[in-house]
Amino acid sequence: MLFSINSILLLATTCYGAIACLMEDHQPPPGKLIDVGGYSLHLYTAGESGPTVILEHSLGGIEGYLLLPEIAKHTRVCIYDRAGYGWSDHSPYPRTSAQIVAELDYLLTQADIQPPYILVGNSFGSYNVRLYAQYFPEKVMGMVLTDGLHETAMLKMPIPLQCLKLFFLSGFVMSFIGSILGIVRLLKVMGTFELIKRELVKFPKLILKPVKRSFCRPKHWITMSREILNLDISSRQVELANYFDALPIVSIKAQSFFHPSIWSMFLPMKAANKLREQMHREILNLSTNCVQIQADKSGHFIWVDQPEVIVNGILKILNTCDRN
Repeated sequence: MLFSINSILLLATTCYGAIACLMEDHQPPPGKLIDVGGYSLHLYTAGESGPTVILEHSLGGIEGYLLLPEIAKHTRVCIYDRAGYGWSDHSPYPRTSAQIVAELDYLLTQADIQPPYILVGNSFGSYNVRLYAQYFPEKVMGMVLTDGLHETAMLKMPIPLQCLKLFFLSGFVMSFIGSILGIVRLLKVMGTFELIKRELVKFPKLILKPVKRSFCRPKHWITMSREILNLDISSRQVELANYFDALPIVSIKAQSFFHPSIWSMFLPMKAANKLREQMHREILNLSTNCVQIQADKSGHFIWVDQPEVIVNGILKILNTCDRN
């Protein structure tokens, strides 16, 4: 009897998730789907004039939707869903920084998004924008690195943090299963996202919608797993992008990796923050024109905790270039 009830509940949950995904898939993307060689990426632009800000998301993130309205008040801005996220298709190629950069430049070319660009890289996205600036320096007028990574420290990550990376990977796998069964979708409806990350409540529901939509899809968690499994490869690829002369760079540093909480008590926070300190020292050597801004009320997810600091970093780049 118990087995039958569990089976019915499992079937009901699975059907609910499948129906919900089908309903959402009928909603058109806010931007354009552009073919980049047999698969399509979603690109969304806003703002009318000025240099174009290109937002490169964190690992697993499509947080650009949260930042776009404020940035668009000052200049043109483009966000895109990396392959496997949001409305974008899977990519058949490895999820490494070099491949991501190749896809991004092809996308911008196909969409006729003209430079100069201000590149904004959040967390893992900092790898990708640095490599883009290395490959296409003539197109880049500045970078904003939001609690960015640096490969020297990442490739020498201590064992506790290696274990933390595996812990995150296991969470991605469990979330993949949960998204197939419709559990992630159900948690979204129940408001669990805002319960876990309370700062999300300050964003309008319309802005949050495409972000939460992506996390309900199995392909999102598959792509996160692919990116984290290739993280060391991406670290080695970005080693060549370690000096940019006098290119304006704003490095935004969070106060801590995670806000102190009952959950962070079980994480190697001391090791994580020590690693962050080392990475931020190394980031300051990327350019003779690199400045650091402190996000003193923020954990690693600055785009949620203090998005205005990222906007200020972009304005600093714009003002620097206007004076030259």
